[in-house]
Amino acid sequence: MIIQEMDLKEKIIQLKKQKNAVILAHYYQTADIQDIADYVGDSLGLSQKAAETDADIIVFAGVHFMAETAKILNPSKMVVLPDLAAGCSLADSCPPEAFSAFTKEHPNHVVITYVNCSAEIKALSDIVCTSANALKIVQSVPKDVPIIFAPDKNLGKYIIKETGRDMLLWDGSCIVHEAFSIDKLIALHQKYPDHKIIAHPESEEHILNTATYIGSTSGMINYVKAHSQEKFIVATEAGILHKMQQAVPNTELIPAPAQEDNTCACSECGFMKVNTMQKLYDCLLNETPQIEVPEDIRKKALLPIERMLELSK
Repeated sequence: MIIQEMDLKEKIIQLKKQKNAVILAHYYQTADIQDIADYVGDSLGLSQKAAETDADIIVFAGVHFMAETAKILNPSKMVVLPDLAAGCSLADSCPPEAFSAFTKEHPNHVVITYVNCSAEIKALSDIVCTSANALKIVQSVPKDVPIIFAPDKNLGKYIIKETGRDMLLWDGSCIVHEAFSIDKLIALHQKYPDHKIIAHPESEEHILNTATYIGSTSGMINYVKAHSQEKFIVATEAGILHKMQQAVPNTELIPAPAQEDNTCACSECGFMKVNTMQKLYDCLLNETPQIEVPEDIRKKALLPIERMLELSK
């Protein structure tokens, strides 16, 4: 049943109260979903909120691996995702069977995986990290212990550069953060030379080399808030601009340009954008599609997530 947008918002709020549900949304969701969410954050913040919620139902407005993480942390709670098609190119780039063989070829390595991966990959890991705490997590491992870092090679290269650690990288990447055009970015910066470039570490090295600040989505928002007198070109998924602009309403923000000539002239995640308000309402009303994780996988995946949360305190 299709419902008008204003009615939809009210009905979601009513259902949420009726069912003791919480809506967790990522910064890359559409503005209307962000506005109705109980919490909007990056992967670390969302994991922390999922770990502490007392809601009976978690509606995860994000992508599949995020909802999986919430279910791993809350096995007795219902976790629903508005659309099961909300996947992740980075998670897809690391198949469990291939990664398992890779880790067996390097048996004495500590396995650190970026949270943007499947439950099966987390179950093969020693510690999970997010872009917000990746440097801290890597630095927590003794220097004489070799590390495998997966699945994001761009984030891995950035960590190597920042920490000096020689890590073995899995060859995975995010299509959204590899979509930025360096030529268009340079041309845009030449047009707006007073705008500082800020970038997410999933971006390619030549993009990061142009940036004044490199950080997670929450880190980028905090940086802009701390430098609200400046102007910025923002190199990450364009959904972040909604909350960022709310935080600094008088600051000029321009999304970094993508190689593809699309309607927003920016880089958007098609997976994130498959979620809609109508789908959010439907999944809460019908309590489907539910996210399930096999118990043997869940228990193994829980340990590296808990290690991350403990190190992030």
